[in-house]
Amino acid sequence: MTSVFHFQAGSAPLLISMPHVGTTIAPEVAAQMLSVAAEKADTDWHLPVLYNMAQALGASTIAAEYSRYVIDLNRAPDNANLYPGQDTTGLCPVDTFSKQPLYAPDRLPSEAEVQRRIATYWQPYHQQLQAELERLLSMHGHVVLWDAHSIASVVPRFFEGRLPDLNFGTADQHSCAPGLQNTLAACLQHSAVAQRYSHVFNGRFKGGYITRHYGQPARHIHAIQLEMSQCIYMNETAPYAYRPDLAAQVQPLLKELLQSCLDWQHATASKATGASA
Repeated sequence: MTSVFHFQAGSAPLLISMPHVGTTIAPEVAAQMLSVAAEKADTDWHLPVLYNMAQALGASTIAAEYSRYVIDLNRAPDNANLYPGQDTTGLCPVDTFSKQPLYAPDRLPSEAEVQRRIATYWQPYHQQLQAELERLLSMHGHVVLWDAHSIASVVPRFFEGRLPDLNFGTADQHSCAPGLQNTLAACLQHSAVAQRYSHVFNGRFKGGYITRHYGQPARHIHAIQLEMSQCIYMNETAPYAYRPDLAAQVQPLLKELLQSCLDWQHATASKATGASA
């Protein structure tokens, strides 16, 4: 079987997770699905290329190989709804964002199949993510988890109108220290590049399972989700082409934001060292 994820260890206290970039669907799963699944329309396209500054920043990266249509790595293993009362897709999605069925009614994944996919795809990704957070925490005493996502700018199923360009989620400031969110807000306010893009904190997207589960500020693990509107770096219609001209405009801002996470951690650690001296 193809590797479940692609991982690269870094030296800085920063881990970038990309749980929805995968496009592989194993043959035994594809055989259960309708043809619409092959388009993989709801993929977080091209994020490994967009975040090509990660290595230069010393960040670790983990990116999914398999499509979210196989299993959603940003959902709880018990399939709990992260947004009670709102429409969402589940752990093993049965339809697309546009509500096209992924399976014929008599081919829906059984509970045994769901458990197989959890063991095969979900658990290895999360085991590696957890292990890397603990490694970086032991090295530095603190770490930021940046959960990278993207979505079409207009998805009527989930929200009205057009999404802001940059949608930050910190679980209403529970997944990271308030000072880190404030630092990101200040970066957006003062960056010349940021003026081109609209943004919101904890709007429609407050952070998925990864942000909420792994963000533990009391342990100095700070988690942030960034959901980007795809129109700012790619074409939103098939074949979903990457737009280097657009990407080149937003990449400097992504680098500024990631660097601000590292700077905040360094400043926080320095203050803690000074206070204990």
